[in-house]
Amino acid sequence: MARMHARRRGKSCSVRPYRKQAPAWSVTDTKAIEKIILELRKEGASSAKIGLVLRDRHGVPDVKLATGKRIGQILRENKVATEIPEDLRDLMSKALGLRKHLAENKKDLHNKRQLQLCESKVRRLVKYYTGSKKLPKEFVYKPDQAEILLSR
Repeated sequence: MARMHARRRGKSCSVRPYRKQAPAWSVTDTKAIEKIILELRKEGASSAKIGLVLRDRHGVPDVKLATGKRIGQILRENKVATEIPEDLRDLMSKALGLRKHLAENKKDLHNKRQLQLCESKVRRLVKYYTGSKKLPKEFVYKPDQAEILLSR
């Protein structure tokens, strides 16, 4: 897959192997996996972090193959999902960090450009999520209000 703001391609062959069933050696106890996911979420872990912990500590290579649902879907069913999707939240925190950096270093042109690229990704994602009704239709990204949104 090509990069969004560069005309290069990513690492070649960086895809997971195609599977329809969980491997025989993996843990496939659905209730135990869901319990672990909810415990990790209460500790404040993101869905990406939850997936890594399940893979590394508990021997679950793919949650969807083991349970039939994705991590986000399990979180939504148990009403512990965040209001703002995690990818959008991460990009907003990155843009906020770049803004703080540029407040101290006004002549840093490279990071000024990176801030522009990051905020354009945020706007593109907001447009997607408002269209797919995962965010309210009146949601608009404003950099001065991003810190308030992320503190929730």
